[in-house]
Amino acid sequence: MWLLFAQTVTVCLGMLFIVATLRPDWLLRPVTAPGQPVKDPVAVKAPAGHAAVPAELSYAPAVAQAAPSVVNIYTRKHVNVPLLPSQGDPALDKLFRDLPGFSRRKETTNLGSGVIVRQGGYILTNYHVVEAADAIEIALSDGRQGKAILVGADPESDVAVLKTDMTDLRVIRFSESVLQVGDVVLAIGNPFGVGQTTTMGIVSALGRNRLGINIYENFIQTDAAINPGNSGGALVDTNGQLVGVNTAIYSETGGSLGIGFAIPAAAVHTIMQQIIETGEVTRGWLGMEPQDLNADLAKAFGLKRQDGVIVAHVLRDGPAWQAGLRVGDIVVGIDNEKVEDAIGFLNQIAPYRPGEEVTLTVVRDGKQRKVNVIAGTRPRPHAR
Repeated sequence: MWLLFAQTVTVCLGMLFIVATLRPDWLLRPVTAPGQPVKDPVAVKAPAGHAAVPAELSYAPAVAQAAPSVVNIYTRKHVNVPLLPSQGDPALDKLFRDLPGFSRRKETTNLGSGVIVRQGGYILTNYHVVEAADAIEIALSDGRQGKAILVGADPESDVAVLKTDMTDLRVIRFSESVLQVGDVVLAIGNPFGVGQTTTMGIVSALGRNRLGINIYENFIQTDAAINPGNSGGALVDTNGQLVGVNTAIYSETGGSLGIGFAIPAAAVHTIMQQIIETGEVTRGWLGMEPQDLNADLAKAFGLKRQDGVIVAHVLRDGPAWQAGLRVGDIVVGIDNEKVEDAIGFLNQIAPYRPGEEVTLTVVRDGKQRKVNVIAGTRPRPHAR
């Protein structure tokens, strides 16, 4: 009996020694109620040169910083609705809308979001949110409501600037940091008209284009939930600073599938400045139509790579025509920067002001040459 008692005491003392000296991880974990998350007071160890990531993280400060700058937008417009069915034929729809007696006047409403971006009541949104609107009303996060007018728009980038006479507005700050894939972002807007809503995600990709949404595309892709009504709202970083304007979603159902697109803040800032100062956006233009190179075309022209664009059309008496460019030329560089494709070409030419000289690197008859072109003014697009 005494032997069994002594053995038991020895085992207990041994276990106490292990717990007291080695202190295994499970001993350090705080006890939580059933169904509650474990709260680890120790921050996650970060790689050298990076700040430690806290185990518990709230984005409430970022939302509190940005949300007062995001507005709900409600628009009304009157349209002619055809009385006769046209089986979805746009040409017939237009004909019936324009013919007296074959259409009726109907008021339609639309909703979206906007961001207060400058003192004086200036608000950024998407062009498609306010396109052809007869009346624009906004609602602030504090419950106030008022009217707004359209200052100007750029349909090719789907950006519009509004102005309101309301006072005591919170202007959002534009982020100056470099956005990276994997950064946490918050989308703030008015999805489905339910009221201001915040969703969280990460930056899924940068520089998305070829989506067929706008002429000029350079989107931030995010998996933060974006739904109808979010258009024109803010995409902010964890400091509550603007990194983009939410514009579109990829969806087969009309709801969020985790693929949303936003126009980068730097791009909308440049467009906004031009609209406020001049009422429109001016872009460089060469009067030529670029076309992507494919493997067959590259082989036919004796090119080892498919970088660059082929000149598919030159507008008579336009800048490219006057500089001597012709159909079949291959443009591989703009002022010593490589040209990758047609969309990249348009984006590279756009920042040039009318009258500025643009030096193109052109391949013609297998030989490379430099061609200087004086940029013109891109013709204004027709209203959609």
